[in-house]
Amino acid sequence: MTLGQTPSDADWRRALTRFVTVIPHTRELGLEVLTVTPPVVTMRLPWCADLLGDSARGLVHGGVLTMLLDTICGSAVLCALPAPEVCPTLDLRVDHYRPGVAGRDIFAEARVLRVTASVVFTEGTLWQEAGRPLARGIGNFVRLGPRNTPQGFAEALFAGEDDHA
Repeated sequence: MTLGQTPSDADWRRALTRFVTVIPHTRELGLEVLTVTPPVVTMRLPWCADLLGDSARGLVHGGVLTMLLDTICGSAVLCALPAPEVCPTLDLRVDHYRPGVAGRDIFAEARVLRVTASVVFTEGTLWQEAGRPLARGIGNFVRLGPRNTPQGFAEALFAGEDDHA
């Protein structure tokens, strides 16, 4: 992608894959970006024993679900703005419907509901079985704007495989 060009869905998928690869815990857990159709993002967290919070009953730790909702909602924010900017989590509400169980991948989808000059409003859902959500998250992210976004942020996000941004 060249500077000034509108990113395609494939460009965004590569950029968000780069984003989740830079974050140590999402990289180590193997978080995978499946689809990006701005402002909607879907991801998959592959099953691994490190996700367990209750090994006796084989249940996923609630913190894993919260982390996944925060990450996917924040990823949706990046592709919903006119240009990528740093937008830290302002607040995140998580409604847990049922526990995640051992041995099954966790899928996530998030969408941006509204963008204002100062806040981006998102909603995300997690599931292991279609139609049976594990949790829902409502995340609000504060816009820091171009002045507080590091120079080269967008270029690093969209850098090619061989670039060293």
